[in-house]
Amino acid sequence: MEARDIILRPIITEQTMALMDDRKYTFEVDRRADKTAVRRAIEEIFEVTVKNVNIANVRGKKKRQGNYAGYTRKRRKAIVTLTADSKQITIFED
Repeated sequence: MEARDIILRPIITEQTMALMDDRKYTFEVDRRADKTAVRRAIEEIFEVTVKNVNIANVRGKKKRQGNYAGYTRKRRKAIVTLTADSKQITIFED
């Protein structure tokens, strides 16, 4: 699996923006990816040094539209902590 196939997109919320001050970045990753694959992919794409990777599986929420009920898709997210000497990841281009 290539690095761009593992890292799907950054997760941008108020909580994750606050974590960026502590050099922690949150990404949605492929559901089959493990911590070492996420670490290698982040280091390859952004050219930084990763200190720690935490992964969480997110259940789908139950949603309904009229009589029809279903679930949103399951996701997997990774919170990546960078070392103090590595550069910041720029998510928004100026």
